[in-house]
Amino acid sequence: MPGVLDGLLVVSVEQAVAAPYCSARLADAGARVIKIERPEGDFARGYDGYVHGLSSYFVWLNRGKQSVTLDFKAKDDLALLHRMIAKADVLIQNLAPGAAERAGFGSVAMRARHKRLITVDISGYGDHGPYKNRRAYDLLVQAESGLASITGTEHAPGRVGVSATDIGTGMYAHAAVLEALLARQKSGEGRALSVSLFSSMAEWMTVPLLAKDYADYTWPRLGLTHPFIAPYGVYQTADKVPVLISIQNDREFERLCHDVLDRPGLEKDPGYATNKARNARRDDTNAIVQKSFGAQRFAELAARLDAAQIAWARVSSVADLSTHPQLRRTGFTSPNGEVSIPALAVSYDGEPERLGDVPAVGQHTAEVRREFGA
Repeated sequence: MPGVLDGLLVVSVEQAVAAPYCSARLADAGARVIKIERPEGDFARGYDGYVHGLSSYFVWLNRGKQSVTLDFKAKDDLALLHRMIAKADVLIQNLAPGAAERAGFGSVAMRARHKRLITVDISGYGDHGPYKNRRAYDLLVQAESGLASITGTEHAPGRVGVSATDIGTGMYAHAAVLEALLARQKSGEGRALSVSLFSSMAEWMTVPLLAKDYADYTWPRLGLTHPFIAPYGVYQTADKVPVLISIQNDREFERLCHDVLDRPGLEKDPGYATNKARNARRDDTNAIVQKSFGAQRFAELAARLDAAQIAWARVSSVADLSTHPQLRRTGFTSPNGEVSIPALAVSYDGEPERLGDVPAVGQHTAEVRREFGA
């Protein structure tokens, strides 16, 4: 089936992760995405060589795009870019702070010329404040935003193991573009969008920030557990399988006591009757759960947890995910072979069975030059 964004032209002067994530999702929905790369290519092409010798990040985030290499210092190349922008619906860029303006295609100037154009500026710290000219990358913003301070264990801060800051920013940008397209249908005008890695993570940090601002509560680093809820953590089975459970309310705790722990009546003990009580004596609560889980083998425990309608998860590895029975997959072609990735998170009738191909560096340059020639 044709994509809902068929006929939409997106010009994306992009590199790394955040902007490519946004434009990839637009391409998945049928938009034509022209990816502008330096002559040497997006530096993310060199991150690793794990997928048929290609970068895992690059093949994931650049399916379905056309690759055009330009040198903005060359007059003809800059003129070509301007001709593409004149016909574009969306212009995305995540160059270093001020680079787009210095090169001659900043969002303010482009929006002044093209009223229907939607511009998306993706940066480290946004277009205001004392950090606006500072370069930033995913892990740096995890640290600067406070995310690392609540991640990890009591011994040290930790990094979220994937590029959460970049991906989250790309998701926000994608949603904002779709809103701007809807707004343009009503007003006839585009919109200037600005999203930063820092603002994205600051929004994710709202709950710990509220707790600090209004109650002076310092969010602890607890690993795979929760500061407010107990029992909520990892417990080893008799055959050494790590099982994570989450008891969200007192009714669930009653079912856990009766149907899994073999401790009926514990839910009536004042020391365990409420979540606040259980959390106040977290170590004792955890010890009770571990004693029971440690006496049961994983298969038996899993069956009992399911029967009791208790939310649980095995602490899986990446290898476990690869063969997980719940994992849906989709595929596409890269210059070096077929690639299989997790399917898009949202499923719907008529969703594409395959995604677009990954381009080689500058694969479409000659074709686009002819199309957008003077």
